Amino acid sequence: MKNQLAESSGAIIPKQMDSMIYRMDKNRKKADNFVDGIREHLRLGPKFSETVKGKLSLGARILQLGGVKRVFRQIFCAKEGEKLLKASQCYLSTTAGPIAGLLFISTQRVAFCSDRSIKFSSPNGELVRIHYKVSIPLRKIKRANQSENAKKPSQKFMEIVTMDNFDFWFMGFLNYQKAFSYVRQAISQASNPVQK
Repeated sequence: MKNQLAESSGAIIPKQMDSMIYRMDKNRKKADNFVDGIREHLRLGPKFSETVKGKLSLGARILQLGGVKRVFRQIFCAKEGEKLLKASQCYLSTTAGPIAGLLFISTQRVAFCSDRSIKFSSPNGELVRIHYKVSIPLRKIKRANQSENAKKPSQKFMEIVTMDNFDFWFMGFLNYQKAFSYVRQAISQASNPVQK
């Protein structure tokens, strides 16, 4: 009887240990991916202090307006029935270099707004400060592609190609895979709407 208990309890413990080790390994991988995302996000900024200022400015704006959904609605004049699915911090690649901001994924569009305002010269020569914004209706998106740096696989990129062959490159996501899956889901739902 004692041997049977020892054998049966001994059989359970390795299974429980395997399960615990599996969960710990899974959580470690998630934490590593998150840390890689933060590292990549900060690396793309021009200076650490500028990146932090931008994040603080964005955070204050989100708090002031009452949440990310309200920020999205105000910036992009969201239409009736348009729902925000996900907002992700990232960078938009431009010819002037990467611009930090938020990528908004909604039921109608993929949109980006910079964390901080950017100086532009107006036609009359005055310097004007505005937020850099991009809004791409889902029905105008041809495809979304994943890409990564071959030498540094933690550097992941998302390319969004429009019907008129413009491409937008986003990078430095805190959670790249989640953002990409929301973009794919939104594009899929827009191209295959459920009949009511």
